[in-house]
Amino acid sequence: MNVAQAMRKTVVIIHEGMSVTEASKSMREKKQSCSIVLRQDKPFGIVTEQDIAWKVVANGLDPKNVKIDEIMSTPLIVVDPDEDLSEAANKMNKHKIRRLVVVKEGALLGVLTAGDIMRNIGSYVDKEEVQDVLKYLWMPQYYPDLM
Repeated sequence: MNVAQAMRKTVVIIHEGMSVTEASKSMREKKQSCSIVLRQDKPFGIVTEQDIAWKVVANGLDPKNVKIDEIMSTPLIVVDPDEDLSEAANKMNKHKIRRLVVVKEGALLGVLTAGDIMRNIGSYVDKEEVQDVLKYLWMPQYYPDLM
């Protein structure tokens, strides 16, 4: 199975000058756990629920006053839509991330999450690879039976 078959095509697109509050509302409306920041119409950064929780809320910052460019992750780790899910899982593991931005010739096509891989991979990846990806999908201290 390839990335295009498993990825999420619904993507929240935001701009770097937007407030965290505005971005969070957009993510909630589209029921997505991340948003992609465009710069000159090209994918440039990513903001996740975890970024908002850890970088803004946990630090007692006012999300209305924090701009996306202050918390986004960049450069993006991207994946080609034709890439195999196993290769995508390896890329996530290598970079210790849970999301890959799907890009073809500079165009944003979607987002692939560790959860998307888990839902679609079936028995096609060995148990060790799946466990490596799960490390970044769930916090093992809360789910010891998964490891």
